[in-house]
Amino acid sequence: MWDHEIRAMVSTHATIALSVLVATVVPAALVPGFSVYGTHLLWIYSVSGAVAAVSVAFFWLLGISPPTRKHTLGYKLSRLIRSCLYFFLSCLFFHTVIVLYGAPLIDSALETFSLAVLLSSLTTLRCLCMLGPNLQAWIRVFSRHGAMSVWDTCLQITVALTVLGAWVGAFAIPLDWGKPWQVWPISCSLGAMLGYLSGLVAAPAWIRYHRKQLTYKCK
Repeated sequence: MWDHEIRAMVSTHATIALSVLVATVVPAALVPGFSVYGTHLLWIYSVSGAVAAVSVAFFWLLGISPPTRKHTLGYKLSRLIRSCLYFFLSCLFFHTVIVLYGAPLIDSALETFSLAVLLSSLTTLRCLCMLGPNLQAWIRVFSRHGAMSVWDTCLQITVALTVLGAWVGAFAIPLDWGKPWQVWPISCSLGAMLGYLSGLVAAPAWIRYHRKQLTYKCK
């Protein structure tokens, strides 16, 4: 049971992980001075763009995205605009939360917003790809026993590990080690990315291990 969905999930996650690698290695070969530490903001937008492009393409090809009841151009355009608005609001939300957790309000504002963009690309964009701009569906998925498919469970795991990774990464910043990755927001963004990649591996593994206990139906 669920073998087809798990195989599709593994293929999708492997491609997304590969896109992160490509977005890290290719600019290093083409852009002089590019590095994860030295040009960290450029790296953030590089991997964010790669993850976004691959996620949108794969979830659309696999048919994971929610079907649209209307096929008019106006409806599709409205849906696209709402998705972009949700993504932008997500960036503002993450930026606000990060500041409330102690990030500089004015100093390093660009760095803080860039981290918010990365978090939105790894979490909110995935919600938009799988559930669309539907807040009720988002609340349902992240509520207790709200998953209705293996993809919902996958979404829960990847989002949780991404946010957890960013939070754990913040613990390294105040330590007096003098390491280059302690500069804001490198440890948080690396933590978020490691958490995200861990989620890509853990989600299909957890679902496969517990597949006999899963009782929900595919959408």
